Amino acid sequence: MPRTLRKPSPLTPAKLEEMALAYVARFATTRAKLEAYLARKLRERGWEGDRAPDVEGLSRRFAEAGYVDDAAFARMKSESLLRRGYGGRRVGEALRAAGVEEDVRTEVAPDAAQASRAALMLAKRRRFGPWCDPLPDRPQREKQIAAMLRAGHTLDNARRIVEATEMATVEAWFDSALGFDSALGFDSEAAPSMGDDICE
Repeated sequence: MPRTLRKPSPLTPAKLEEMALAYVARFATTRAKLEAYLARKLRERGWEGDRAPDVEGLSRRFAEAGYVDDAAFARMKSESLLRRGYGGRRVGEALRAAGVEEDVRTEVAPDAAQASRAALMLAKRRRFGPWCDPLPDRPQREKQIAAMLRAGHTLDNARRIVEATEMATVEAWFDSALGFDSALGFDSEAAPSMGDDICE
């Protein structure tokens, strides 16, 4: 005889807060993402309380207590995406999707040096431009530029990298964007990691 699944009991104020605590303990998140999670659980489970659930008030209390920090989440997410070679537009889109306010998104947006370095990291990993051997022909360059645009990079940065025929040209461009800050230096000679794409 098939087992009958027992319907979960409706949420109470205490249970809702317990679920919120478990969620923020497990995931780095934002107020908006926490509110969306709790709203989904309320739709699934229902509510048993004298007053309507105050999801917004709960997320505000968690932010005041430091359990949720939109600015810290935005910095962490931005740095992670830049390290993976994504550009400023993709960073902004990811933060907007996570419910990060515009002023915080603006604060953590990559500067010219960070954006240039992220573009170079993507080009190096995918072996675009001067990392491609032999150098890409025109159709290849167009595909490489399109890939960099999809990754959130500006057209100017994509063209400067993909259309460069010598590594020295790319390094000189990066130095100018960097302001010669060696702390953010870029190693153009290091071999790409195993599993990186061959030039496309």
